[in-house]
Amino acid sequence: MSPVNPPIKVMVVDDHDLVRHGIKSLLSSQDKIEVVAEASSGEQAIDYCRSHGDALDIIMMDINMPGIGGLEATQRIQKSWKNIGIIVVSVHSDGSLPKRLLSGGARGYLSKGNKVDEMLTAIHDVHAGGCYIAKDIAQQLALSALPGEKNHIDLLSQRELQVLMMIAQGKRNNAISETLSLSPKTISTYRKRLHEKLDVNSDIEMLHFALKNGLLDTSLLE
Repeated sequence: MSPVNPPIKVMVVDDHDLVRHGIKSLLSSQDKIEVVAEASSGEQAIDYCRSHGDALDIIMMDINMPGIGGLEATQRIQKSWKNIGIIVVSVHSDGSLPKRLLSGGARGYLSKGNKVDEMLTAIHDVHAGGCYIAKDIAQQLALSALPGEKNHIDLLSQRELQVLMMIAQGKRNNAISETLSLSPKTISTYRKRLHEKLDVNSDIEMLHFALKNGLLDTSLLE
């Protein structure tokens, strides 16, 4: 016989072992939460959902990871498993990226600098059917919505943003095309569009743009 109030089943997705294990350890100490899976990439998270998605409640999702990353993984998972509440846990707190993730299906957004109590509140609120945005991120979202605060990122499609983040990580056209199942020619087209929309002339300038706008986890450059 199943318990009246079964624990909230959570998967932690992050490519950094220390971060992933740290979140798992914190959540595992809670009586009403059970960490049932870990993943170090968006692909692994999707693979787990294919066999266990119907029984999963919450995914704690990082953004900057090898492969398709958290942005694409969030969209794919939300499209196929609407029962799962995805909470982004990221170093990025700028309003443009959280806005894009939330519009793509995430139901919560935390920065990695938020306190444990806030993470627990987010899990319980999202599991109950609501949404949760950390206060510092909600403030950035409000500021980004003010007249005159339009960001170049707002001009990018979801795919263009994903390609930009992968270029900023140093990935070449062939590697990006293989990861996204697109032709190298298509990736070249996206690269040209990014140069035009961001008003940049090289990958170095795109890297600077990504760093300035908080799109790249600087630990990936170490």
